[in-house]
Amino acid sequence: MEPMSLQDFVCSLDPASLPRVLQVCSGVYFQGSIYEISGNECCLSTGDLIKVTQVHLQKVVCKNPETGQTMVLAPNFQGHFSLLTGPQSYGTLEELVSAANQSSKKLPICFMSTYKIATKARVVPEKQPLKLVAVEMHLGTCCARCVLDTGAQQVLLHLPLSQKGPFWELEPGTHRTLLQVLQDPALRDRLLTCPALPWCSQTLRPEYKIEAIMHMRRSVVKIPSTLEVDVEDVTASSQHIHFIQPLLLSEVLARGGPFPLPTEILEVPEGPPIFLSPWVGSLKKGRRLCIHGVASPSWRLLASTKGRKMPRHFMISGAYQGKLRRRPREFPTAYDLLGALKPGQSLRVVATKDYEGEGLENPGFTSLAMGDRLEVLRSDQALGAEDRDTDVLVCQRLSDEAEKEGEEECEGDAEHQEQIMLPLHTPGGFVEELSDGRRYSLQDLTVQFSLPCEVKVMVKDTNHPADPLTSFPGLRLEEKIVEPFLVVSLDSKPGMCFEIPPRWLDLTVAEEEEPPSQPPGSLPVATVEELTEAFYYRLRKLPTFESQAPPPRPPKSKGLSGQKKQGSKEKGIKSSQILELQEPSLLPKPKVQTWPKTTEDSSNLYSQTPGCKKGLRPTKPITQDLDNEHDYEEVVEKFPKTL
Repeated sequence: MEPMSLQDFVCSLDPASLPRVLQVCSGVYFQGSIYEISGNECCLSTGDLIKVTQVHLQKVVCKNPETGQTMVLAPNFQGHFSLLTGPQSYGTLEELVSAANQSSKKLPICFMSTYKIATKARVVPEKQPLKLVAVEMHLGTCCARCVLDTGAQQVLLHLPLSQKGPFWELEPGTHRTLLQVLQDPALRDRLLTCPALPWCSQTLRPEYKIEAIMHMRRSVVKIPSTLEVDVEDVTASSQHIHFIQPLLLSEVLARGGPFPLPTEILEVPEGPPIFLSPWVGSLKKGRRLCIHGVASPSWRLLASTKGRKMPRHFMISGAYQGKLRRRPREFPTAYDLLGALKPGQSLRVVATKDYEGEGLENPGFTSLAMGDRLEVLRSDQALGAEDRDTDVLVCQRLSDEAEKEGEEECEGDAEHQEQIMLPLHTPGGFVEELSDGRRYSLQDLTVQFSLPCEVKVMVKDTNHPADPLTSFPGLRLEEKIVEPFLVVSLDSKPGMCFEIPPRWLDLTVAEEEEPPSQPPGSLPVATVEELTEAFYYRLRKLPTFESQAPPPRPPKSKGLSGQKKQGSKEKGIKSSQILELQEPSLLPKPKVQTWPKTTEDSSNLYSQTPGCKKGLRPTKPITQDLDNEHDYEEVVEKFPKTL
């Protein structure tokens, strides 16, 4: 096939013959963009191969050949076109008949007038096709016998040969729609007329949008047919050519199959790795990858190791088959106890630290000693510091005898147990009392208990021989995430599958025609993947975690030390005098010598005395003797007289 312009090729293309493979013979470069403008390809290089898959009509440019004016017709234009025999018009009917005789045309011939024709029978509209069937005498005048087809009936008219036009000769045939004209290659660039258009004659120039596939282009390429490029149809000699169309794993996931899908890795996303598994290093350009389908179930658990060493982080698939045993949970504050309290589930804990309660603010805020056993009952509000409502946790203090007597007797004596209140900001540590020795599957564990949850993996996943979770003394199951993964395997290791999240590891691949080499039977899938620390904290920033409310900020409580300071200020003269009398050796001598002068202005004396004792802390006996204030006042009153 000889090279032709892209416009000519598309206009002569039969849509039923698609797809067609074209080779660019002369490339084109548009200065505005090296790739595309308004979504259309505008740069093609010489030698490029294009596989045309679809052709869509965008618009039709209608042009007046006499004036050069143009107008745009939509693809759904409803007018009908008739074909003109040529660009010549005739001034009278006699000239039209004479031209037909000279060209040896036989009657009947079709014609139209650009103006209305008034007769006794009726008025013929402009551009209305007429059929001249004979020339004869009518009422003593040489006339042309014509037939007007109105669709409902045929009207016979006698027009004198002297009837003035101009007249245009039409090709015989039925009227054609816009699409019929464009689909007929014989009508290309021919003069047409349409009663719905303002011009007597016009030419039509369609513009198409071509959808094609090109090498190494991820999406379908859209090319305007008006692009000034010459192409050659090489479909017959290009049957062996395979057009490589890059795909993202996210696109494979959205497409939903077919699976298994053999692919070749074209590009690996840049950036630090997100998994620490051995297969990560095998994801390189040129490696063959088989995509087996979407992983099921779609949920995963984030887990961190417990121990003295630096924690390691894992993502555990919902298909994990190992067996887990619950471990006692640790709670650093009372707020964490509230988060673990669930309706219908008993929560008993043991205090791991001493806690000095805020009894002066509210008698219900009691202290805790290490080893105290508590049963968490509910959350409530109580009057705290500065007469403000404080969120508290109502607990029941358990005795050691209650544990020996059994749960039934404990429930019967619940009324005699002491109930205490712990503010949610209580910093004391707690550990859960746990006597559950069952072994749970991961599915059952997440259904029956809330997260976070402390566990120990007792039995490894038999489908994952390299399961690392059994080697750790404890795991903290932190949160469940729901995200689609793809099950894939490397061609170099077809016997082991692993799961890739396209959202965070979106490889660029290309489909392969050869079927994958898959061993018989179901393939084992790695259900545990170790995460890098950076990726782990990236997951913790997901909206699932961001929606969790932060723990309450502890109020600015004065505590016992603040209350003692406030009490000493309220005592004023009294406490200062006591300190000076009981610790006279610590006071500087100049102060003792100035006693007679300072007693005249007692306010100055008491404001200076605390400054002299900066860094001193009242001893316990002193704080206990503050009740005997009257005796010390008498001593102070007599003291200056003895000097």
